[in-house]
Amino acid sequence: MSDTYRFSFGPWNIHEGADPFGPTVRPAIAFAKKLPMYKKLGFDAVQFHDDDAVPNVDDKSAAEVAKEAAQVKAMLAGEGLVGEFVAPRLWEDPKGIDGGFTANDPAGRRWAIDRARRAIDIANSLGTKLIVLWLAREGTYIREAKNAIDAHRHLVEALNAMLEHDAAVEIAIEPKPNEPMDHAYIPTIGHALAIAHQTVEPDRVGGLIESAHALLAGLDPSDEMAFALAAGKLWSVHLNDQNGLKFDEDKTFGGANLRSAYNQVRVLELAGYARTGRFVGLDVKAMRSQKAEAAHLHLSNSRTIFLKLVDKVRSFPKDVESRYIAERNYEALELAVIEHLLGD
Repeated sequence: MSDTYRFSFGPWNIHEGADPFGPTVRPAIAFAKKLPMYKKLGFDAVQFHDDDAVPNVDDKSAAEVAKEAAQVKAMLAGEGLVGEFVAPRLWEDPKGIDGGFTANDPAGRRWAIDRARRAIDIANSLGTKLIVLWLAREGTYIREAKNAIDAHRHLVEALNAMLEHDAAVEIAIEPKPNEPMDHAYIPTIGHALAIAHQTVEPDRVGGLIESAHALLAGLDPSDEMAFALAAGKLWSVHLNDQNGLKFDEDKTFGGANLRSAYNQVRVLELAGYARTGRFVGLDVKAMRSQKAEAAHLHLSNSRTIFLKLVDKVRSFPKDVESRYIAERNYEALELAVIEHLLGD
């Protein structure tokens, strides 16, 4: 495989600028008009929620779902693109108000599993075997609302149902410690991989790490990636940045913490991630104050920063690194890294 990285983003990353405190500030762009932008910005793949590919998916028959997903695949092919993954969007449906897979109501859990199976069918129609699970509402606002022991067992049941629905599907769990829930049941990659090993086929359950989610957990994103990479379980990344422990900001990659970004690239390089053929996802949002005509630069800027950091990682003098490590002179190593980043 090539040492060249391939990149993806989701249609939601070109957005209208609404936030919890204010309405949209930019005009909406139709999905079909977003697709030609991918290649122009240097991207190769599209991330999908199930209802990005098939709107109102719950209201359609299996045949209708397959037909609409096939039409989207043809649109992708026409632009030289592929689908990276499909994620069931359980958190925006009223039926998932209590968490979908971990809902107290058995009917809610059945709906969530059925929706996940439909997401797998959509993925097959799009030509990808990767399903991403962001377990957004799988948690509680108050601890007494659920039996957390049962909730974790319900998560395993849901994963097993998905694995048994399709013998080729791969599931990447995307952990996050909070937001929208007060506390989520799977807050870190360690939790994700532990629950993977309770399923009927652990080899087909891995992880997706988002930079901001790791930072919100008070952890280093590069170490979270390293943990998954050591297990052969890092199946995608969502790179972005975060300015402190607050809401999920999805800032331009490297825009707030350049050295942290450097180390995320470094660990991917150490693992030969590019040669796996898996994608580097950039899950970033344009600033709400950004003008509409330039509300795509957060994507191209993130990709540019990533590739510049690849050059920095590859050009760091390995003899210097080896000598300072052998001498246990970590102060000198730190200065060498900073000077390298500064261009000295």
